[in-house]
Amino acid sequence: MSRMPERDTRQSARRGRFSWRPSNVAIAIVFILIFTIGPYLAFTKHVPFTSYGYEVHATFANSANIAKNSPVRIAGVEVGKVISSERDGDATKVTFTVDGAGRPIHDDAFAAIRPRIFLEGNFFVELDPGSPSAPEMDSGGTIPVSRTSTAVQLDEVLSALQSPVRADLSRLLEGIGTAYTHKPNAAEDATQLPEVKGKTGAEALNGAFKYGADAGRYSAQVTNALLGTEQRDLSRLVAGAGRTFGSFASRRSDLQGLIDNFNVFTGALATQSANLSTTVNLLAPTLKVANTSLVALNRTLPPLRTYAIVLTPAVAELPGLISASKPWLEQTRPLLSGKEAGGVAKLLQESTPGLAGAAQAGLSSALPQLNRLSLCTTQVLVPTANQTINDQFSTGGPNYREFLYTLTNFAGAAQNYDGNGPYVRAQAGGGNLLLGGANPLGNLDTVSDQIVYSRSIADPIGVQPQVGGMPPLKPDVRCDNNPVPDLNGSPLAQIGTASPSLAGVNP
Repeated sequence: MSRMPERDTRQSARRGRFSWRPSNVAIAIVFILIFTIGPYLAFTKHVPFTSYGYEVHATFANSANIAKNSPVRIAGVEVGKVISSERDGDATKVTFTVDGAGRPIHDDAFAAIRPRIFLEGNFFVELDPGSPSAPEMDSGGTIPVSRTSTAVQLDEVLSALQSPVRADLSRLLEGIGTAYTHKPNAAEDATQLPEVKGKTGAEALNGAFKYGADAGRYSAQVTNALLGTEQRDLSRLVAGAGRTFGSFASRRSDLQGLIDNFNVFTGALATQSANLSTTVNLLAPTLKVANTSLVALNRTLPPLRTYAIVLTPAVAELPGLISASKPWLEQTRPLLSGKEAGGVAKLLQESTPGLAGAAQAGLSSALPQLNRLSLCTTQVLVPTANQTINDQFSTGGPNYREFLYTLTNFAGAAQNYDGNGPYVRAQAGGGNLLLGGANPLGNLDTVSDQIVYSRSIADPIGVQPQVGGMPPLKPDVRCDNNPVPDLNGSPLAQIGTASPSLAGVNP
């Protein structure tokens, strides 16, 4: 085998190691791509044919020439940029991105086009992400024109103030000046309040400033109330008003009919201008009284709210109660018919006048008599019955009990011991002592008839209270004016004592 020269070997090795080299055209293409695509990606910050990420569409009445790549800001912080702007009917649809720092965006979000500061130039999209309680908007969602606004441009102002408009504005200012400086005549003062009679409009307006403090305070309260009780209540109110006006805009024909009817209504109201003026004059004292009533109502609202909270479980049970009450209602309906309770109500209606007359008569006659009877009972009869008769037969208790004891003894004497029924058993007295007393029948012809006799085994001790004549009858003196009788005031009457002359006498 022959040996190759050393120089040829080295040349062959170099040719084998660096055998491939790109062409000049390929090198040129690479440099073109680097120096074109690189700056494009650096400036656009987006790879072609790929998504921008989270996108939002917003419909504006006027996009105010907002440019592509204009910033999107939330509370002054840039969170995205505008990627396109296109016509959408009479409006403009602007598409922009929102990065993670600006998420989430809710369905009630609000977008506005604002002018940037002088050094920045152009405009930007100011985005309000919406209330946290609203659901999150999906990527590609749209903020309607009712929740967007645009900045007023200077050219719009100048185009609006054309020569006829400026002339109308001049006449308006002259009319306002005349209204402020006009001195009213007697006819014009006839329907005015005394405070403004004879004054110009400016003087009357100056006089109204003394009520400005109260009006400002109440206006501040109303404004504070409009803020709501929760965060973003006002924004939700504005968003709701936007949805309402958006609905109005979608029903233009119906809205036109509403405006026509409102025109008729205002025309009818104008025919009652005198009554309306009187109403306005009476409005101030009415509001003053209403303010007091509203303050009292405001104080009742917290207890009413507590009552409503407590009543909530009962309201939840109300359907069950209604279902359970249906059978009762079905039975109550015939009960209230004319054959049942309706007939009773008719009878009561017929008897009510008589009952009313009886009640009136009772008030004028029966009740005074009952009152006198009650006074007689409490002031005379009851004190008399509560007295204790202090004799050797005394029980130590009030005498009305002794009356009841008599009834008990009478019932015991009349007990039924055979088939003849109840009867009182009496036993004639006996003994060798003859007793005599006055005949209760009164004046008889013979002496023997004027005295009644009986026999006893012992002398009678006596009788208490002392038996006497009937007290004098005075029908013109009320019972409660009589004194309480003293049952212990008279001595014992020793009557019926045995007489020797009558001993052995046969009655």
